[in-house]
Amino acid sequence: MSNYDDISEVDLAYQILTDSGKDNSIYYKELILDILKKKNKSTQNEAAAISEVYTMINMDSRFQHMGEGKWGLTEWNPPEIKRGRGIRTKPISDADEVSDQ
Repeated sequence: MSNYDDISEVDLAYQILTDSGKDNSIYYKELILDILKKKNKSTQNEAAAISEVYTMINMDSRFQHMGEGKWGLTEWNPPEIKRGRGIRTKPISDADEVSDQ
């Protein structure tokens, strides 16, 4: 078993999800309990420990909620490219408006 003392909980979560593979999002409680086990963290107050790690994961942009309580990595789902009509270089004025008459 590796020594995980020098790695943060969120970095360990990233490593676990990376190792699980793109199509294998993990239920949040399973992920967090795995982190706590690997870090040899005492879980006297399991709910508080889960809440703390969940908050850290939730605030890190590398992670994405996949639905149904599962988490994955943002890099698994690249952002959609939004196509616009173009960029207007001059301000819109009343004279620019088109009438339907």
